Amino acid sequence: MWWEELRASEYFGAAVGGAVFVAALALAPLVALLMRRAANRFDQGTIYGVGGPVLRALRTPLALFIVVSAAFIGAQFAGQLDRWDAEIKQAYAIALIVLGARALSLSARAAIDWYMATLAHRTETTFDDQMLPLVRRVLRVVVYGVAALLVMDLLGYSPGLLLGGLGITGLAIALALQPTLSNFFAGTYVISDQAIRPGDYIELQGGPSGYVVNVGWRTTKIRTWLNTLVIIPNAVMADTVITNYQGPEPALNVMVTCGVSYSSDLQLVQEAALDVCRQVVATNPEAVSEMEPWFGFDSFGDSNVNFWVFLQARDRISSFIVTNDLIKRLHARFAEEGIEINYPVRKLVLPEGVEGLGRRGAAADESSERGEGSVG
Repeated sequence: MWWEELRASEYFGAAVGGAVFVAALALAPLVALLMRRAANRFDQGTIYGVGGPVLRALRTPLALFIVVSAAFIGAQFAGQLDRWDAEIKQAYAIALIVLGARALSLSARAAIDWYMATLAHRTETTFDDQMLPLVRRVLRVVVYGVAALLVMDLLGYSPGLLLGGLGITGLAIALALQPTLSNFFAGTYVISDQAIRPGDYIELQGGPSGYVVNVGWRTTKIRTWLNTLVIIPNAVMADTVITNYQGPEPALNVMVTCGVSYSSDLQLVQEAALDVCRQVVATNPEAVSEMEPWFGFDSFGDSNVNFWVFLQARDRISSFIVTNDLIKRLHARFAEEGIEINYPVRKLVLPEGVEGLGRRGAAADESSERGEGSVG
């Protein structure tokens, strides 16, 4: 039969292999087109919207997989290539590993990018915004690193020797980069802890204070009152007591202390001070109107009876404005009510028999100041 004669022909395998390869070349663009349309369908949904970017990322690796697989199948049909069968299978396995790594890397990157563009801004924290770019880079290195080890194993090289050498080299590099790595891991802690965020006003114990500009993986940048940029290593940030004036909420308590003379009517002092505080809360937009002012006498001082008044400002900047307004209004109101704020006063008590001497000494000092004296 002609069919058996055709199959027995030495060119039959090559013809079948070529036909399979040509069919794969035609099929690959069709599969890519179908995946693009499926991706567009996914984009129209809300729950499975990540499917669109992932399918777009897998189009090229899948098309290349079809072409490579068709070439391998065609090579199997070509009888004259039997002597290279081991090399062809090895090349096919390597191609599958590379394409698999490429597909995994692209799909993971597409999913992370979709999340950052669609969902990251809806979360309450910025942890995912700062962590996911690092995860994307590290994941890419890990995927291609594992693929390289698998390819080395297929080529007959032992990955164990390479891993041993990399371990010794990595230890040396880690020792050399210990300060940098310390700042990096401290930055991971600072970012994940979410204790400080850009825009917060912070103060380091024994260190600078200012607004947080950026929290990076190695350093944290703050802008001081002098409008200078201070760059602080994250290792210092992790080991230092930090006061965050923006947390747990931006509103900041304002307390002003003062003192009045012992001869003052303390009830009048309390009523006048609270009335002034209520005026500040009602008229100053930087004060928190939802919180009622507080007043309390604190202690008996050397010259005054000390007290404090307490109210709340909207944020750190507002606290300075409210404090300034409150002190001016208190001073004016006390002057209006005749309430005296004493200067520091010392009362000297002399022993008996010394009082007259003290008076004569004072009179002599007074006459010397007037230029009076005796001659002869």
